[in-house]
Amino acid sequence: MSTAPQVRSLNCTNCGAPLTIRAGGHTLTVVCARCLTLLDARDPALGVLQTFQARQIVQPLIPLGTRGELRGATWEVIGFQVREIVVESVPYSWSEYLLYNPFKGFRYLTEYDGHWNFVATLRALPEETTARGRQAVRYQGQTYACFQSASARTVFVLGEFPWQFRVGEAVYVADYIAPPRAISAERTQNEVAWSLGEYLPGGEVWKAFKLPGACPPARGIYSNQPSPHGPNTRSVWTVCLALVALLAAMMFLFSVGTRQEEVFQSSYTFSTAMKGETSFVTPVFELKGRPSNVEVKVDTDLENDWAYLSFTLINEQSGEGFDFSREISYYHGVDSDGSWSEGGRDDRVLVPSIPAGRYYLRVEPDMNDQDGATHSVRYQLRVRRDVPYNPFFWIAGLLLLVPPIFVSLRAAGFEKARWQESSYVSESKSDGEDE
Repeated sequence: MSTAPQVRSLNCTNCGAPLTIRAGGHTLTVVCARCLTLLDARDPALGVLQTFQARQIVQPLIPLGTRGELRGATWEVIGFQVREIVVESVPYSWSEYLLYNPFKGFRYLTEYDGHWNFVATLRALPEETTARGRQAVRYQGQTYACFQSASARTVFVLGEFPWQFRVGEAVYVADYIAPPRAISAERTQNEVAWSLGEYLPGGEVWKAFKLPGACPPARGIYSNQPSPHGPNTRSVWTVCLALVALLAAMMFLFSVGTRQEEVFQSSYTFSTAMKGETSFVTPVFELKGRPSNVEVKVDTDLENDWAYLSFTLINEQSGEGFDFSREISYYHGVDSDGSWSEGGRDDRVLVPSIPAGRYYLRVEPDMNDQDGATHSVRYQLRVRRDVPYNPFFWIAGLLLLVPPIFVSLRAAGFEKARWQESSYVSESKSDGEDE
């Protein structure tokens, strides 16, 4: 069982500045904040390991010695380092804070451009695999895709650490992501150290350590930053599909509830060779029940020709009429691109909300007679009462799809922006430039 922390107060053997060692026997290296000397904490005389000249003195956002509560435990910041990678000749640096709890050991807080991660060392090795053609690792049933790999160098340190190192030393780092988590592998010649990080909002860090002011705003999209659209996408699609299913059920019930009663059917022939009046009226038919729509369907034998039919649906008792017309055309042939067709031989028109009563149709057919040739068509008229009419349901269904599609596009844009920062994109650009 871990013991209570033993704090030692010492002095730097290089400049005499006071030093505090908070992790007791776990500390192997301590760095003097005044002269930036790395000292061997295992040596009773605090032997000098290295003295380095920093390009600039970096002040930690969380001062050494600060305590805060994260993940149900109290942690003290005992060490701070700045690490750097170089990608396409551009240096990128991030900060790492070493946290210590005498009963839970060490954890890390990493920060880059306002993005934070709470990191713990893994005790079990992830399984190496592939995902969508990329290197990946699998850990506790979750696959982490390789995001970036590079050589990382320590460029600045303060405080104490449970390992010995030198400023300027480099390790090979590979990051694998499954937002909001990330697994990192740090490889040296002798070993590989694996760690698991979880993304933290800066505000949560500031609250945990009771830091003054506001946390620095996060800039850009970080590798394992959770998408603000990810959870919304699934929930929006779930709600949308439920509403579409309800709409489909309503459409089915509406269709089943219609009478679809055929009240009239007859066949006719029209020819431009006919003389005199071409219009005619049909026998009377009865429309029963509540006011509902009436469908007039026309089936023809048109062949590379067109016909125009004017209709008037007339109430026998009141003389009230409803006018409508249809132009039907059908052409087909063969050309250099193969066979083709245009239009169709059949058509229909739906007249809404016709009251019950006795009705007949006045029909006036017409065809092209400008070329001097005789044109004719045989056609069949069918009249049905109260037929299904579902365009409003289809329109509503399409409108319901707009929000989830919009959210999905935003989520896809977020992921595209995320992977634009990965080493896979850099490698693709380099390959293109080489070509």
